[in-house]
Parts: sequence; structure tokens; C-alpha cells
Amino acid sequence: MTRLLLVGIFLEVGAVLLVVPWTMYWQQNYFATTIPLVHSLITNNFVRGAVSGLGVLNLLAGIVELAALFLAGRSDEAPAVSPVTRASED
Repeated sequence: MTRLLLVGIFLEVGAVLLVVPWTMYWQQNYFATTIPLVHSLITNNFVRGAVSGLGVLNLLAGIVELAALFLAGRSDEAPAVSPVTRASED
């Protein structure tokens, strides 16, 4: 259950970081309007791209974690018994 929550957080944060830097919410916030240096920094396309890149990394981490969760569920259903273990039990 904890891993599923982690997947949800990774995917949600990744989607937000991927999209928000390119919306009007990114430019019109309290810090951007009061501090001109912050405004010039966050409106730079390189900074927006870097934040979107972090979003992509979060999305990839969520997908990898989800795949690991599904693969772990399949391996728990049918545990493999090695021939060595079976021979030693006889």
C-alpha cells in the first residue's frame, strides 16, 4: 500500500512539474510580482525547461516503481521451487 502511495506521489508531482512552468500561474505569483530578480529568473526558458525535466524524471520514477510493483506481485503469486531444494527434502 505504501509503494502505491509513492507511485501516486511521483506521478502527480511529475505531471505538475511538467505542466505548470508553461502556464500563467508560473509567472503570476506573489514572489514573482514582489521580487524582480525572481521574476526574471522564473520566466527564463532554461529554468522552465529544467523544472519540466525534473517533472519528466518524476514521471519516469513513478512508472518504474509501478512496473516494479506489478512485477513483484506476479512473483509472489507463484514462488519458484528449485530442483536442489526439492531433492534435499526427499
